[in-house]
Amino acid sequence: MSALEKSMHLGRLPPRPPLPGSGGSQSGAKMRMGPGRKRDFSPVPWSQYFESMEDVEVENETGKDTFRVYKSGSEGPVLLLLHGGGHSALSWAVFTAAIISRVQCRIVALDLRSHGETKVKNSEDLSAETMAKDVGNVIEAMYGDLPPPIMLIGHSMGGAIAVHTASANLVPSLLGLCMIDVVEGTAMDALNSMQNFLRGRPKTFQSLENAIEWSVKSGQIRNLESARVSMVGQVKQCEGITSPEGSKSIVEGIIEEEEEEEEGSESVNKRKKEDDMETKKDHPYTWRIELAKTEKYWDGWFRGLSNLFLSCPIPKLLLLAGVDRLDKDLTIGQMQGKFQMQVLPQCGHAVHEDAPDKVAEAVATFLIRHRFAEPIGGFQCVFPGC
Repeated sequence: MSALEKSMHLGRLPPRPPLPGSGGSQSGAKMRMGPGRKRDFSPVPWSQYFESMEDVEVENETGKDTFRVYKSGSEGPVLLLLHGGGHSALSWAVFTAAIISRVQCRIVALDLRSHGETKVKNSEDLSAETMAKDVGNVIEAMYGDLPPPIMLIGHSMGGAIAVHTASANLVPSLLGLCMIDVVEGTAMDALNSMQNFLRGRPKTFQSLENAIEWSVKSGQIRNLESARVSMVGQVKQCEGITSPEGSKSIVEGIIEEEEEEEEGSESVNKRKKEDDMETKKDHPYTWRIELAKTEKYWDGWFRGLSNLFLSCPIPKLLLLAGVDRLDKDLTIGQMQGKFQMQVLPQCGHAVHEDAPDKVAEAVATFLIRHRFAEPIGGFQCVFPGC
């Protein structure tokens, strides 16, 4: 398996996809734009997919932390959605619209610490233990001592945090658990090439449109509809820099890193500082979180994850982009019927963004099968075993 094919976690790049269309969530591979027509890379607000937004305050030893959540629905179990590394709660936007139309449920999509619009005192602590406690604290702050039935659903890093949260019994009303495209074996293997991947990403973008275009053309998000709302949560304006005139224009291609020149160290450092300032002026958007600085936590997110997942005494669902993702422990567990598994082919790593309707159908079927939720809108289970 190549390095690109292993780039599944923390928002890594999958192999280059077919061109997506600008329409429905599943039609990207089929809807190619005709000659002369330009795709719309403009950002879309969260309010087109979620009903409300809330900043939840959590008190701890260091003071108050504020966690951003996006919500939809008023009845049924709560689906608490945890995004992957570098992404945000907005990565669940299109999935939210899809699942709400299929079953009675409530959506709470959370920006994890140091991601999206969440503000915490200690933004450098991204340990699995701390982030799992954050999830439990947000639930307690929102619902008190009597939380409604909750199902944890997490993608990549968020899937790992969901498992750590469940394993630590931090959600007293936990109904079920779902991991999306995260497997311990593949994740641990891919960590070795993670820094190389991060160095290969553009550091800055001219505009939100440019960032959205890059995410689609590079294959990070294969569904343009999702990219238009999701990328807003991944990038931010560089501090102290305002958008220059003409930032609406989209630059063709991907911004490349400049090669280092062999010169005296002093002149190189001086030039680098000048270049960095020019880059910020020309390209006012950058990543919200520097994932390269979180490396010391990567091992803790994924090591032992398969056994933790299998040991959780609740109904479990694993959604994968390919069957080759399974490691030994999960293969044995799946053969023993310890969890339900669904493979959604022709997706990149961001499965819930690339194929939100298919993921919604799988989750809705799981909820109905276990009598956790009632179908609406005439939805019928479509997968085997329902």
